[in-house]
Amino acid sequence: MTIRTPLFCGTDLAQRLERVEAGFMAKATEATTARRGDQVAFARAIAGGIACYAEPDSPFNKVAGLGFAGVPETDELAQVEQAFHDLGAPVQVELSNLAEPAVGQFLTDRGYRLAGYENVLGIALADLPAVEPPVGVEVRPCRDDESETALDLLLEAVLTPDTEGAATDEDFPRDALRNAIRDMDAAGTRRYLALIDGIPVATGALRISDGVAYFAGTATLAQHRRRGVQTALIASRLGMAKAAGCDIATVTTGPGTKSQQNVQRRGFDLLYTRALLLKTP
Repeated sequence: MTIRTPLFCGTDLAQRLERVEAGFMAKATEATTARRGDQVAFARAIAGGIACYAEPDSPFNKVAGLGFAGVPETDELAQVEQAFHDLGAPVQVELSNLAEPAVGQFLTDRGYRLAGYENVLGIALADLPAVEPPVGVEVRPCRDDESETALDLLLEAVLTPDTEGAATDEDFPRDALRNAIRDMDAAGTRRYLALIDGIPVATGALRISDGVAYFAGTATLAQHRRRGVQTALIASRLGMAKAAGCDIATVTTGPGTKSQQNVQRRGFDLLYTRALLLKTP
């Protein structure tokens, strides 16, 4: 029996993944600007990361990738905070536990509070064997004429989450989530459908950048859970990511959730945890 070596994540890999995440947030925010046709949204570089504001209640409203290029200058962060507060929005920083510890202390001193955690998991693709999705579940790319079907499915599934795992303060209105998903797709996310007996029951997304395949937007309708649908979506996207030349696939989950359990069963390793730090106006 072959024993698989878990994927190790040091600061170099964490910085690479956080850089990819920050870059995507900037692209998604650009897509928001294009959709809205105004100049409300912004994406500002800050200490190696990106501070993004898309629109009210958007999940893109956050600071990503911080902590790998030193502590932000006080004036620099103050300007970012003021930009969020002028729009009536809190400042949320996603901070990796592999980031420079002084950054966490700096934010705490400025009044940020802990609002929750999320886990980043990954799997190396170089030696990953081909995996067949479970029998009875079809996974295929979402057609253009199915985009609204996939969107409605995702929103229904996301708004009826599993109750396992640690909760956070994050709770986004349905319209804000709908807009964010559309902007994610406009920024280059590829969406897939999982079907049982020809009926769509789940959806999942894949985005690729810098050799990293990021799995996102995976959700299954409540009545079809525990039937191997997520496993099928994971297996299919792993094959697609490997065929595209990626060397690593990653996914972000809530701690202790069914989603985390599903990806770990498929071979994903816990790479690091992000603390969600919040400062309100």
